Amino acid sequence: MDFKNVIILSPHPDDAEFSSGGTIHKLIEEGAEVWNIVFSPCNKSLPDGFKEDALFDELEKSNQRLGIKNDNIIKFRFPVREFPRYRQEILEELIKVKRQINPDLVLVPNSKDVHQDHHVIYEEGVRAFKSSRILGYELPWNSISSVLNFFVTLKQSDLDSKIAAIEEYKSQEFREYKEDNYFFYLAKIRGLQANVALAEAFELIKWVY
Repeated sequence: MDFKNVIILSPHPDDAEFSSGGTIHKLIEEGAEVWNIVFSPCNKSLPDGFKEDALFDELEKSNQRLGIKNDNIIKFRFPVREFPRYRQEILEELIKVKRQINPDLVLVPNSKDVHQDHHVIYEEGVRAFKSSRILGYELPWNSISSVLNFFVTLKQSDLDSKIAAIEEYKSQEFREYKEDNYFFYLAKIRGLQANVALAEAFELIKWVY
């Protein structure tokens, strides 16, 4: 199936790459226009020594590795870990994005993601894009349980681009899950589940064919 406009909703700057970097690269290689909607600069989460908005700077470098154009990155400045307070404002911005882009595929955090910011984006994303195809991406460290019933086959070049994109987040080196081997073995495990070499897995929230 060919996709023209694809949106990924990223509560925080690195969520798209960590969750779906291989799929994003694959979609762009196949001709899709991909938009990354990012809701917070996460300034309060930066380690000492990094300038304000460092994550937004890393975001642009990282997205270039996947093939996302700078003009296709839409940034908001909602305070990290406080999204529940801004639920209505977030929904209103999502509706504007829907009217602007009219996507035929939307990637959102999955329904089992326990991070408060991610869960708000999941709920308001489904509300805003309820007429679209929707897949929920996985960030395993944010889930106690998960529903993974939609698999995207990756080539090695897709995984290589994902890992290169993740490496641009120098401010996140302290994260245990940022190691290259983690994403390689996760792609191998998801591939094993899908009977292919490499894959990323999603929760199928809504599909129209």
